[in-house]
Parts: sequence; structure tokens; C-alpha cells
Amino acid sequence: MKVENSPKSGLPLGISGGAPKTSKGVASPPNTGAGSGARVQLSALSSQLQTIESQMADMPVVDAARVAEIRLAIAEGRFKVNPNVVADHLLQTARELWHARQ
Repeated sequence: MKVENSPKSGLPLGISGGAPKTSKGVASPPNTGAGSGARVQLSALSSQLQTIESQMADMPVVDAARVAEIRLAIAEGRFKVNPNVVADHLLQTARELWHARQ
């Protein structure tokens, strides 16, 4: 099956993509409804969400100090791996993934 990259493919004959044209062939701006009296009202929850998002944007994704601490502990031979804790966390992750799929 051949797929075209043309943006006009799939449109019925006589219909072209893009903005509507005026009688002189110049594209007219789309109707945004600005003069129609349409109103949008955001709830208080939306402003709270914006505040939280801005606070999270300032937070680093990785705790660089903790990474440096662990890196130093590994280099010095002080870092000990507890296989029971690793196994418990692995099983918990597997359970969460299993429940998410169902």
C-alpha cells in the first residue's frame, strides 16, 4: 500500500487544506470566537496545579548529593548491598506492573 506525505491526500475533490480564502484569493484569519461572548473560567484547582507544576519544575530530577555520596561509598568499599531488600523491591515493582496491566 502506498502512503503519500501530501497534506492534501485524503481530502474529497474540491476541498483544499488551509485557511478559507476570500473572493480576492487572500487567506482570511480563522474565526476565533473572540467577539462571540464565549467565556472560559478556570477553577481554583487549576491555579493550584499551576503552582505545583512551577514548584516541581525548580526541583532537580536526581538528588546529585545522594548520588555523589553513594558513588564515594562504592569507591571506598563502604557500600553494602542487601540482597533481601533488593529482592523485596524487585517483587514490589513486579506486582505494581502486573496490577497496572490488568
